[in-house]
Amino acid sequence: MKLPARLRVFCRADDGNSFIELAFVAPFLVLLVIGAVDFGRAYYVGLEVANAAHAGAEYASYSQSASTANIRAAAQAAAPDVGLATPTVSYSCECSDGSSVVSSSNCSSAPPSCVANGTRSGTPVYMAKVTTSATYTPLMPWPGIPSTITFTKTAAVRGN
Repeated sequence: MKLPARLRVFCRADDGNSFIELAFVAPFLVLLVIGAVDFGRAYYVGLEVANAAHAGAEYASYSQSASTANIRAAAQAAAPDVGLATPTVSYSCECSDGSSVVSSSNCSSAPPSCVANGTRSGTPVYMAKVTTSATYTPLMPWPGIPSTITFTKTAAVRGN
């Protein structure tokens, strides 16, 4: 059966092929871009949580008399836009050789293991440890990835 001339011209025209190919590929490209943005946001939250923990520990290590509220404020100021949970602050003393750790906020006396046979084997060193965390929710649900991701980082710094 022979097609009319006008119909043959229409069947041979390829003016819409590019549009149809774009229609097939566009959803995959959109998913790829959203996935890259989602991964970048998650990576950013993870970095901010780590930086906040380190900033809080640094602040605490410079001043043994720093209040817990000020240390928490320093950590939260380092990551203002990620919604940090309240940071946890702890102190400890250890021997200068790193052999013993005693949890305490008062490092005025040597930890017991720094004194052996009445002789001090090392001097106490002040340690500050800050733990921060934040919860990240992806832009869209991805197969195999939880609906929320909690990033937690602990930083410990020796004082002066």
